[in-house]
Amino acid sequence: MERFKKVLIANRGEIAVRVIRTCQRLGYSTVAVFSEADRGAPHVLAADEAVAIGPSPAKESYLVIGKILEAAKTSGAEAIHPGYGFLSENADFARACRDAGLVFIGPEAEAITLMGNKRQAKLRMIAAGVPCIPGYEASDLDDEALAVEGERIGFPLMVKAAAGGGGRGMRLVHEASQLRAALRAARSEATNAFGSGELILEKAVIDARHVEVQVFADTHGNVVHLGERDCSVQRRHQKIVEESPSPAVSPALRARMGEVAVAAARAIGYRGAGTIEFLLAPSGDFYFMEMNTRLQVEHPVTELITGLDLVEWQLRVAAGETLPRTQEAISASGHAIEVRLCAEDPAKGYAPQAGRLLAWRLPLREGVRIDHGVREGQEIPPFYDSMQAKVIAHGPDRETARRRLVEALRELTVFGVTTNKNLLLYVLEHAAFRSGEYDTAFIARHAAASEVEGLYQADAKARALAAALLFHDEGLKLADTAGLDVSLLNWNTSHRHPVRMKLVSRGAEASVTVQPVSGEGYEVDVGDSSFDVSVLGLSAGVLDFSSAGTRGRARYLRDGDTLWLDLGSGAHAVTDVTFRPPSKSDGVGSGRLAAPMDGRILRVDTQVGAAVKPGDVLVVLEAMKMEFQVVADVRGTVAELNVSVGSQVKAKQLLVSLAAEKTA
Repeated sequence: MERFKKVLIANRGEIAVRVIRTCQRLGYSTVAVFSEADRGAPHVLAADEAVAIGPSPAKESYLVIGKILEAAKTSGAEAIHPGYGFLSENADFARACRDAGLVFIGPEAEAITLMGNKRQAKLRMIAAGVPCIPGYEASDLDDEALAVEGERIGFPLMVKAAAGGGGRGMRLVHEASQLRAALRAARSEATNAFGSGELILEKAVIDARHVEVQVFADTHGNVVHLGERDCSVQRRHQKIVEESPSPAVSPALRARMGEVAVAAARAIGYRGAGTIEFLLAPSGDFYFMEMNTRLQVEHPVTELITGLDLVEWQLRVAAGETLPRTQEAISASGHAIEVRLCAEDPAKGYAPQAGRLLAWRLPLREGVRIDHGVREGQEIPPFYDSMQAKVIAHGPDRETARRRLVEALRELTVFGVTTNKNLLLYVLEHAAFRSGEYDTAFIARHAAASEVEGLYQADAKARALAAALLFHDEGLKLADTAGLDVSLLNWNTSHRHPVRMKLVSRGAEASVTVQPVSGEGYEVDVGDSSFDVSVLGLSAGVLDFSSAGTRGRARYLRDGDTLWLDLGSGAHAVTDVTFRPPSKSDGVGSGRLAAPMDGRILRVDTQVGAAVKPGDVLVVLEAMKMEFQVVADVRGTVAELNVSVGSQVKAKQLLVSLAAEKTA
């Protein structure tokens, strides 16, 4: 008997669009839910129906169980797919769905509760004979007791939140003097993120790889695995590149890890899609880390090498069917690599970015799949995760998949909001990644802050091209306004004079001289460098140009005095400030502390009249699931405090004003 006909997707963005696509292919009606910030978002337009569930902050909409259940009741949905993130691993939500007579397309609440707590999960895995990292899993939450146990285990050591994941509430401690501070910071972050400050300790496995195994189980006792994924390229314990199969896993090791993963799922009577995550040591030994009781962000790489639709499998299991294939019938072909495209600025500590998406152009290439939930002209809100899309490439071998992914990323165009595209290309092209010999320390080892900062600075060639294009565009506008033939562009009856321009990119100003030499040709001087640039064609946001005898192509967009330009390696925003009057800007040492981005005030650690010194944390801001500290930049006293806990603030909004201490 059919268990459900209509599915409500209790999520947003790319995962909601992804789930809706499979539901509709299988003939299920779909219902989207949306907050005020997501009104008109792609997932809302993709569904057959959509129900509003409240204000923009997730805690007032997507995370309110009652509102999701009411939306299901209102729409007549009989089943709920939680996606990933939000309520997907919330046992209370799974239980509430069951109590309301709804089919929860995921595991039983009891399994979520057990595996959602790292301490309890580890104890169960130890009992099931699954290899685990040595550590401390008792329920003693006292920092002093944990500090004693940490020194017993030895360093380096991992402090982990027992609840939740995604790198929050996690700290790597190298020596005893750092442990107590790490415990306090991890507990605070975990309490805010998961509502629980419970911690566990584990011996840190150095030079390890993060390898996870996809498992699936039905209600008829069948459990299978679908191979492994390598998720070792991470920043702050959050994955940014994933691939399958892992370059470090042999067929024999794959079989062994698969057997252990299946045994782990059987040990808890699991149902549906799940992922067993392991640390793989250089020795070949592997250790259980945690189980994610949901579909993973990186599931597309498994889909591409197996030819299976994992959301379809979820729906079939939830409908009471047996698994579509036995272990013997599951095979893999080729290689797949995925990158997470995030609205964040890696050169500024991976700070999340919000704003209007001025351009969003996706490549159409063989072997490339893009899962996304945004559209051009959309506002990227500050309330949710920074990931906006996943770009995945598949090929007969790893190198083909890698090359396809690189070219797809080079062609993908995002203007208006800074993304991690520059960093992703750097990673994919790095010799360590190309060799397949990398581990979880890849970013720390190969992408230091100074290296990443350089990826986001417009070089002299980019500035020269921007100057020529800005000059050329002004000429075209003038010709259009005056009704002149464009063939007269740059025509002059007298001696040509160079034009001086001032361009700013990421706060760095450069003086540029542009000398027209023909209707489309320019000589451009940037500092000590000279370039000849010819604008050969402008069409649909694509610039064809030549420089130094070489033809090239770039994507561009003019937004007032700012030109967005992408030569393939990532977008640069270059602003013409030639005629801008000088102004005093808020900078380092100004005493005027502004919000680095849109967000919510999580903590206020000062008050008017308080004495402060440089480096003191005054306000903690939460944006896109991350915490950011606003610190004093001068010695003095707090003159103004314009925020309180829980208030929403906009980027560049003045939070604190300091009266600097006068020096003799």
